[in-house]
Amino acid sequence: MQYSAPETIESALKLLESDDDARVMAGGTDLIVQMTSGMRSPSHVVDIKRIPELCGVVQTADGGWKIGAAVPGAELNEHVELKRDWPGFVEATDLIGSMQVQGRATPVGNLCNASPAGDAVPGMVAAGATVTVAGSNGFRDVAAHDVPAAPGRTNLEKNEFVIAVNLPPKPPNSGDAYLRFIPRTEMDIAVVGTGVFLAFGESGHVREARIALGAIAPTVVFCTEAADALIGSRLEEEAIEAAVLAARNACNPIDDKRGTAEFRVHTVGVLIKRSIAIATQRAKRQVGMD
Repeated sequence: MQYSAPETIESALKLLESDDDARVMAGGTDLIVQMTSGMRSPSHVVDIKRIPELCGVVQTADGGWKIGAAVPGAELNEHVELKRDWPGFVEATDLIGSMQVQGRATPVGNLCNASPAGDAVPGMVAAGATVTVAGSNGFRDVAAHDVPAAPGRTNLEKNEFVIAVNLPPKPPNSGDAYLRFIPRTEMDIAVVGTGVFLAFGESGHVREARIALGAIAPTVVFCTEAADALIGSRLEEEAIEAAVLAARNACNPIDDKRGTAEFRVHTVGVLIKRSIAIATQRAKRQVGMD
């Protein structure tokens, strides 16, 4: 196996173009485990952590955020301004592994590993994130929820790789949240994960909503039906129950050693309600709403 650590995006692309069996490594916390277990045997590992523009967190001119693909979760968790704007996304990323893993693991790596149970992904989707992809034909932006294609497989084209996560400007009177259920108290894989974003109008009604579900289908579910059930409401019980029903109907889970399909469907409803409550509380803090 060959190892390379290019210092520019262009150099990384040339390495990927020269070897069809090359794999990009952002943090390596998934790839290295897969290699040592025999799940993957790439002929070439291209480490992107030495590319300067992929190692920073920058607030854009419109108030959004650009997070380089090589930025680890530990750095995001210490970023006060980013946590202020998108606490749910940061919390989701902060759940990936232990403190030691956090020093390497990246939300982009979590997304491109394409595990149905990736914690960063529902938080990313609920925040309305896009990712910037570099390839032989230039650069393009893709909605985060369109990146996973199936467990372990993405919709990225040959020789493409993600170089950044783009979070939109935080709307006024809004909040996001991510919750998951795991069998143990820490360092386990999500049985269910729910990401919620809510923005409120001046009259207190929900004017914008996004709901993302993890670990309940082959890929993250961007549940527009559940979000639509909340838009226009004041989060009356009827609206929340409609969102819960829509989320449960969107589930296509499996039975495995961590939980049955029936348990996952039930738990989605519990976590959706709790995530809505947290996102609402965060939004209302901004304007002193009752």
